[in-house]
Amino acid sequence: MFVAIKSVAALLLSFGLFIMANGLFSTLLGVRTTIEGFTTDITGIIVACYFFGLFLGARYAVRFVGVAGYIRAFAGFASVMSISALLHVIWLDPYAWMVIRMLAGFCMAGLVMITESWLNQRADSSMRGQLLSFYMITNYLGAGCGQFLLPLADPGEFQLFSLVSIIFSLALIPILLTRAKAPPPPTPGPVQLGQLFRLSPVGVFGAFCAGWISATNNGLGPVFTREVGMSLGGTSIFMFCLIFSGLLLQWPIGRMSDRFDRRRVLLIVAFLTLISSGLLAYAIGHIDEYGFLPLFILGVVYGSTFYTLYSISTSHIADNAAASGGSMVSVASGVLVVYGAGAIVGPIVAGQVMGRVGPVGMFTTISIILTFLCLYIMYRQSVRVALRADEKQPFVPMPGTQFTGSGLYSAARREVDRAITAITNTLPWHESETENGDKGTEKDDS
Repeated sequence: MFVAIKSVAALLLSFGLFIMANGLFSTLLGVRTTIEGFTTDITGIIVACYFFGLFLGARYAVRFVGVAGYIRAFAGFASVMSISALLHVIWLDPYAWMVIRMLAGFCMAGLVMITESWLNQRADSSMRGQLLSFYMITNYLGAGCGQFLLPLADPGEFQLFSLVSIIFSLALIPILLTRAKAPPPPTPGPVQLGQLFRLSPVGVFGAFCAGWISATNNGLGPVFTREVGMSLGGTSIFMFCLIFSGLLLQWPIGRMSDRFDRRRVLLIVAFLTLISSGLLAYAIGHIDEYGFLPLFILGVVYGSTFYTLYSISTSHIADNAAASGGSMVSVASGVLVVYGAGAIVGPIVAGQVMGRVGPVGMFTTISIILTFLCLYIMYRQSVRVALRADEKQPFVPMPGTQFTGSGLYSAARREVDRAITAITNTLPWHESETENGDKGTEKDDS
């Protein structure tokens, strides 16, 4: 295990620095939009443009990797990210920011795809789960710690933007100096959303809601804190509580979902998140009485339950994919499309509502979408029988702080679903085996 971690240490260090800088940058932009006087409507669209760029990057960034190779593509994406941080203070225009954020999202998707594919290539079946754990910790720890850099300077000036650019540039050093051999780039497969929804309606809607809420949290959370009167330090603490708490319940809730109907566990988690979201909305109206401490505490409770929604939803989809006998073409790509659609729509809707009713509108919209999720899960439980325990696949925790690439998710699914050759033979990289029928299975077994 130590040898495997050592082989990807440079990669994880570089990626951790990127996540830290990106976590700081997301919060910084939310604060700066309030300083510049951008409306929450416009801010929501700026946030959505970033996730639209991630959406495009998850599908097309691999083409750049195929041309330039992993390390050079990594350096190229990182350089553009560094430049984009500085462009925001050079070009103080909301419409320019939309374009810049879309470009940054595309590059971030490329960095995520490179990192996950590299980890997948380094991990064999005996240590994939442990490497995945380190990857998750890197995500949450980097994004959480980035929040504490916000009070180092005035967000109304250029220094913090320069700091983000510096960290992006520093992150290049470990990966450029590594002697590890990069893996061949993955090939994106076709997406069939109709099949995906028929396969697992609850999982698809859960992934959509996870994207909706995650993008709203990350993009509009800093706007929310400033509108309720928090200082920069308070904003940093609140965002840290929200993001880093996502690590707390991943494994306990995951183990629970392995033992019981995942839809029931998803319903419980969604309901608890709904309650904490409603309490956050309630606490906003009582800040003068209780201060900000209840917001910090509720932020931990809210984050610890919410950030398991995506993991449970993707695991539920994997369960149904295994039980279906091989009707899906590319489950992982479909999940990313659904998650990305939610991440694009969520900030726009929340921004519109916040512009009309104030900061309480953020958690109001989140509460509404969670209510729909709970009602839909209860409906689906009444019309479809739960899977048997022997039909379920082991829980696979997924980072919920960003739009993750498909490489590591596909690897995890193949690992827990190795015996279901009917599904793996329908994946894009098994196209030739599929055309040959049973011969494909024999080739895969060999």
